Amino acid sequence: MTTERTETVPRVDPSTTSGEREALEQWLDFHRATLARKCEGLDETQLRTLSAPPSELSLLGLVRHMAEVENGWFRNVLAGEKAGWIYSTEEDRDRDFHLTDEDTYEEAHATWQAAIAHARTVAATRGLDDLGEGEHHSGRQFNLRWIYLHMIEEYARHNGHADLVRERIDGATGD
Repeated sequence: MTTERTETVPRVDPSTTSGEREALEQWLDFHRATLARKCEGLDETQLRTLSAPPSELSLLGLVRHMAEVENGWFRNVLAGEKAGWIYSTEEDRDRDFHLTDEDTYEEAHATWQAAIAHARTVAATRGLDDLGEGEHHSGRQFNLRWIYLHMIEEYARHNGHADLVRERIDGATGD
């Protein structure tokens, strides 16, 4: 049974007439808010619900993963901060999805929001054509435009996963 849910996480539809940078930032923020909405109103057990065995995909894992992705692209690649991983380790590169009893949504959400805030700060002083100051494991350089586009793609893909996980949890569907 499909249910509608009340959403309180603010999400603004991107403008249809904005310039390039504004459009990229609006779409990225739209997708960030979409993931937050997918988690809204769920308890800790529900946020840990796996999509379907053998997958270890959960909403909590997705939030942790996106904190890693924000951190990686904006802090490490764009700003050159060498901040390292938040959850993952050399031994377990998918540690963001491998939850323990100690891992909580409260911590993951706060970490994710801090990563987003930092991403906005480091991007604000750069132009779309500015190359990142850090290193990527591929050895390639990336400009801010590419990073924005990649982040939109990353969120859009994972928001599709979040749609399915949320529907499995309580039948809720929608953007």
